[in-house]
Amino acid sequence: MALVANHAADRVEQLILLTERLAALVGEEADRIEARLPLPEGAEADEKSRLANAYRLELARVQQDPELIRGAPPPMLGRLKQRTVALNQALARHESALNAIKLVSEGLVQAMAEEIARQRSQSDNYGAGGARNAPAGPRPALLDRTA
Repeated sequence: MALVANHAADRVEQLILLTERLAALVGEEADRIEARLPLPEGAEADEKSRLANAYRLELARVQQDPELIRGAPPPMLGRLKQRTVALNQALARHESALNAIKLVSEGLVQAMAEEIARQRSQSDNYGAGGARNAPAGPRPALLDRTA
């Protein structure tokens, strides 16, 4: 979805509003991640995706044709730059929160895998003929507080 603007100032104003709303949504999502709350679903998640896509498309259009915003008043362009910096800060915070979740999740998976391997290696034993007893099928893993 591309922005429909009559002139450069109109386009910059719409970009400012788009950037502000996207930064707010990303910031709210980072807050939820840090508070260990579920992420938004439904309309709110759809809005973030739609706005992010519109932002990406509009930046690509402006990059291809800088004349789209060249005639905008310098104070408006300054506001757009400020909002873009704020969006980038919100995105960096969001990325940091997601990386923390990833690190914890990977640690849990690693701990469970190690515990399963430890339990399975303890239960291996030898039979009367001196050979190792092979498991007779899948062995359940007991995960307790040690994992």
